[in-house]
Amino acid sequence: EQKYSGLEYARAAARFFLGELLASGTTTAAVFCSSHASSVTAFLEESARRNTRMIAGKVMMDRNAPPGLLDTAESGYRDSKALIERWHANGRQLYAISPRFAITSTEAQLAAAGALAREHAGCHVQTHLSENLAEIETVRALFPQARDYLDVYQRFGLAGPRSLFGHCIHLSERELHALHDTGGSAIFCPTSNLFLGSGLFDLKRASDPHRPVQVGVATDIGAGTSYSMLRTMSEAYKILQLQGQRLDPFAAFHMMTRGNARVLSLDDRIGSIAPGREADLVVLDARATPAMAHRMERAETLADELFVLMMMGDERSVRATYVMGGMVQPQA
Repeated sequence: EQKYSGLEYARAAARFFLGELLASGTTTAAVFCSSHASSVTAFLEESARRNTRMIAGKVMMDRNAPPGLLDTAESGYRDSKALIERWHANGRQLYAISPRFAITSTEAQLAAAGALAREHAGCHVQTHLSENLAEIETVRALFPQARDYLDVYQRFGLAGPRSLFGHCIHLSERELHALHDTGGSAIFCPTSNLFLGSGLFDLKRASDPHRPVQVGVATDIGAGTSYSMLRTMSEAYKILQLQGQRLDPFAAFHMMTRGNARVLSLDDRIGSIAPGREADLVVLDARATPAMAHRMERAETLADELFVLMMMGDERSVRATYVMGGMVQPQA
C-alpha cells in the first residue's frame, strides 16, 4: 500500500483496476484510495479519461498503521479538502470523505472528517463498521465514552444519508435503529467476510420493516476475492442460505443495479434504463460457459435465467460494457 505514494505506480494500478471493473461489468464504484493524495489523483484522472462515474477518497488515518501510511488530523483535512475542490462533481467524478475506520483515526481526525462532511454536504462518507468482534472490542477501548461503534461516527457527524458503512456484521439493535434514523447504509461484502472469517451478514435482520436499514452490496476488493458482482452475489446467496434466508434472483439483480445506485444517492442518474438516465449498460450472456449453456436448457422463466447468471456467472458472462452509450468492453 505504501507504494501508492508514487504517482506512476498509482497510475498503473488505476489503469488495471478500472480495466478489471469494466471487464466485470461494473461502471460505478465507491473506492478507498490509499492515504496518499497522489493515489486519488491517479485514480480519478484515469476515471475521467474513461468518463466513468466513480466515487473515491483519500483514506484518513493518523494512528495504528505503519509510519509510511500515516497522515495527521491537519494534513488529512487539508489534503482531502484540496481533493474535494479539485475533483468533486468535476465531470462524472465524486468524492468520499474516507476515515479508514475508527481504530486508525484519533478523535481530532474524526472531528476533521466531520468538519469536511459539514462543509461539503454533497460528498459521501465511507468507512468500516463492525466487521469483526476483536475490532469492536478495540473500538470500545479507544472510545470509552461512545455508546457503541456506530456512536463513534455519530458523535463526529459522520452518520448520514450519504454514509457508507462497510460490513456491518455485528450490529447492536441500537446501531440498527440509528442507521435507520440517520439514513446511513450497511454495505454487505460477502466474499471479504468469508475470506477473513468475519461472520455472516444478516439481511433479514437489517431489513426489519419496523426500522429497515438501506443495504448495498460490494466486492470489497482488497479482502474480497473477485471483481465480479455476479460472483459476489453467488457468495451472498450462500451466506444467507446458511441463516435460512433465500435470496430471490430479482432481489439480487436489484441490489446490484438500482439498489446500489440508491445507496449511492445516484438512482436519478444510474442503475436503471429510463429516459434521462446515463447510459452505463452491461450486456450479460447466460450461456457464456458450457456449464451455463447446459443449465440454461432447462430454464423456463426470466427468474431461472437470472438465477443461472447469479450462481454460475462471472466476468466471462459480460458480453459488452457501455459507458455513457459508448462500448468500452470488449476493447477494439
